[in-house]
Amino acid sequence: MSIHPSLRGADSLIGERSVLTRVERLQKLQSSGKFDADSDSVYGLPKVRTKFKVAKKKAAADDAEAEAPADGEAETPAE
Repeated sequence: MSIHPSLRGADSLIGERSVLTRVERLQKLQSSGKFDADSDSVYGLPKVRTKFKVAKKKAAADDAEAEAPADGEAETPAE
């Protein structure tokens, strides 16, 4: 029997946020040089991309392909 989703640990309940706060947006824009605190307004800020998940490749399949010799090549035993 599986555990009910509401009974999971506290760490698994925290998810990725898709929206940044204004302060976070200002920090990202300042670090990229797109915002100057002296001359620019804090209203009407441009959109800022948040972190996004990258699909991981299957490591086992990639390793198996890398270790297999190419067609026509024979492995020579190490002496």
